[in-house]
Amino acid sequence: MSKQVRVRFAPSPTGPLHIGGVRTALFNYLFAKKHNGTFVLRIEDTDQNRYVEGAEQYIVDALNWCNIPFDEGPGKNEKFGPYRQSERKALYKQYADQLIASGNAYYAFDTSEELDFHRTQDESNGKTFIYNWHNRLNLSNSLALTETQVKAKLDAGDDYVIRFKSPQDQTLHLKDIIRGDIKIDTNVLDDKVLFKSDGMPTYHLANIVDDHLMEITHVIRGEEWLPSLALHFQLYQAFGWEQPEFAHLPLILKPTGKGKLSKRDGDKLGFPVFPLAWNPEFGDSATGYKEEGYFAEAVINFLAFLGWNPGTEQEIFELEELVAAFDLSRVNKAGARFDPDKIKWFNHHYMQEQSNDDLAEAFQKNHKQLEAIDVNYIALVVGLIKERATFVNDFWDLSSYFFVAPESYDEKASKKAFKEDTKATMTDVLAIVSNIEDFEVETLQKDIKGWITSNDIGFGKVMMPLRLALVGALQGPDVFDIMYMIGKNESIKRIEQLIKSI
Repeated sequence: MSKQVRVRFAPSPTGPLHIGGVRTALFNYLFAKKHNGTFVLRIEDTDQNRYVEGAEQYIVDALNWCNIPFDEGPGKNEKFGPYRQSERKALYKQYADQLIASGNAYYAFDTSEELDFHRTQDESNGKTFIYNWHNRLNLSNSLALTETQVKAKLDAGDDYVIRFKSPQDQTLHLKDIIRGDIKIDTNVLDDKVLFKSDGMPTYHLANIVDDHLMEITHVIRGEEWLPSLALHFQLYQAFGWEQPEFAHLPLILKPTGKGKLSKRDGDKLGFPVFPLAWNPEFGDSATGYKEEGYFAEAVINFLAFLGWNPGTEQEIFELEELVAAFDLSRVNKAGARFDPDKIKWFNHHYMQEQSNDDLAEAFQKNHKQLEAIDVNYIALVVGLIKERATFVNDFWDLSSYFFVAPESYDEKASKKAFKEDTKATMTDVLAIVSNIEDFEVETLQKDIKGWITSNDIGFGKVMMPLRLALVGALQGPDVFDIMYMIGKNESIKRIEQLIKSI
């Protein structure tokens, strides 16, 4: 690409960052890094009524946790700052005025009551109210009023908004990297508000002005902004600016494949829809992928496949590999179904990639029962059981018997394992274990299996009750690994306890 690639992720600080927003940020990041470009974070907080305290910091923390940090943004390398739209307020009015001067925008003095009246009137006639070429000359605006009337209203301080003057009887030819050529009939477009009565620009004006001033070359954003593309295209034309290339990402759909993924879906089906936990002073709190025990690498790998595919069978990608493979031409138009089981599959994979030492520290930190246990011992336990785990939170259920003796025996397993001669058999096993001096896995295996074979006993008749004695259930890694780990004295105690209980 001839131009230095610059992309931006521009969320609004109205609450926690949805996982769909993280996917948008990720695709921007991957595209920027693929082309040695710059990934910009811009906070679009023009709607002060919906501003939520702490949301901006949440966005920054989420991007950092996902290992997709921005290159420029609030407080970081502010080459084109400020990066909060509320701090750029003084910029926008001059551009709104410029559009009025060029005849591409106009003042509209309609009150909310007047607009409600027209809306109700149209609805009663089976129509949808739309403010554009077909009725604007009959409404209260600078196109319908005389210059004297407009000046009087402005001098009097009457409330107004500035609307874009959408053209009549034109066909717009738009291009989108993902969706190809798009044709729009301007007759169906409304005259969008660009500047509000509170002195703040709407998203549309601020977005275009900021993208131009920040030299954004590619706008990669969600499909929900596709209906705005016609207006944004016209604004670039009206200003005489070179427009960036656009790419509108497909929706992330519910697990059923029908409808856009929402927080309610996560609450209902038991999975997060936010990267980090959200705990506002007021309002609803929510858990996050980090707190639920997901690895950032798993979340990123999973999100990359929501709407994109590499064209190969490869599913596991390190971030650098994603950067190398990413191409907007391989992003789908159709919505991408969110599969909670698939992200668990990714997490299980990355669990196996983690070092036992790191996992042991996390395991110990999460369980008070392990505070006094040597972390090196915990790491050995983790090495034996992590293959069966998806989350660190699974470790205790999979390994508690390495730290505390079972207090009971699984009822169903007991019925299967306990026979009439089990007590006598386990008494013989106890004697063998007591006589083993070299308490190593190989010795345990050789002596106990040798005894079973020489006495022509079925392995299940010995190994099932032995496992129950050690674990309390028919689960866990190799029995001889368990005995070695808990040691000779503890193994003897547990076998004795089982014999007493039969």
